[in-house]
Amino acid sequence: MATSNGTDDGTPPSESALIFLGTGCSSMVPNVLCLINPSDPPCSVCAQSLSIPPEKNPNYRCNTSMLIDYCGSGSNHNYILIDVGKTFRETVLRWFVHHRIPKIDSIILTHEHADAVLGLDDVRAVQPFSPTNDIDPTPIYLSQHSMDSIEEKFPYLVQKQRKEGQEIRRVAQMAWNIITDDCNQPFFASGLKFTPLPVMHGEDYICLGFLFGEKSRVAYISDVSRIPASTEYVISKSGAGQLDLLILDSLYRTGSHNVHLCFPQTLEIVKRLCPKQTLLIGMTHEFDHHKDNEFLKEWSRREGIPVQLSHDGLRVPINL
Repeated sequence: MATSNGTDDGTPPSESALIFLGTGCSSMVPNVLCLINPSDPPCSVCAQSLSIPPEKNPNYRCNTSMLIDYCGSGSNHNYILIDVGKTFRETVLRWFVHHRIPKIDSIILTHEHADAVLGLDDVRAVQPFSPTNDIDPTPIYLSQHSMDSIEEKFPYLVQKQRKEGQEIRRVAQMAWNIITDDCNQPFFASGLKFTPLPVMHGEDYICLGFLFGEKSRVAYISDVSRIPASTEYVISKSGAGQLDLLILDSLYRTGSHNVHLCFPQTLEIVKRLCPKQTLLIGMTHEFDHHKDNEFLKEWSRREGIPVQLSHDGLRVPINL
């Protein structure tokens, strides 16, 4: 899979790209318990984190998040962020600098769990500085359920106007836009069309994936235990059309989980949807990037569907 970091003269590349800011689970990798209470023998994946710099270690995984570097008409770049979790600031320091990302133009939220929204306060760090908050707000697209939760978690980010006598405090400026959990109601963020893909994140909770891209069809599904038939139709080769790229949840290497897909179920869904290419995200420390990608090379050859584990910092050029 082709990757690139930009051009030699420091200017942004002329094509669109997907940049994986984080590819780990909510508790991230390394797993803290593996470091403060190591097993005998120690966890090989987590032990690497103490000896290999994170930028050189594909087994170092922050909260799942992706940036779409969308190069539209006139070679203008718009930067669309999917999810702003607990590790947002760390991923900005590591990967915005590395890939020369100068700003965020809009944000899309899959759901309101901690690993998707607890970095919202830090968005102000990538907004223009104004001690009086006199800046254009960043558009955020989210479901009504997520909006209701964020109003409780971050009331100061949602507040429409100050109360009498209330001091001005510099906080991130957001423009909140409600989207529906309906495949038939697409929306636009920074010029790019998105179709919501409602999926089950446990049988009591709807999370949103997203389909985007006209020239290349990409589906991003980060937190899922089951894909309803109506959503599956939209993204399957036997339904509305084959995906060029599927980005899909895979929590544990073996077994199953009540609110996430794990490796065996993930691969079964890949076979059912039959995309042209798949990248996996949301992995725990059970996955060893190098060993499991070797396994996936053989699986891909056998099944005829290229599948690999993604990693933090991966940049995938793509024609959207």
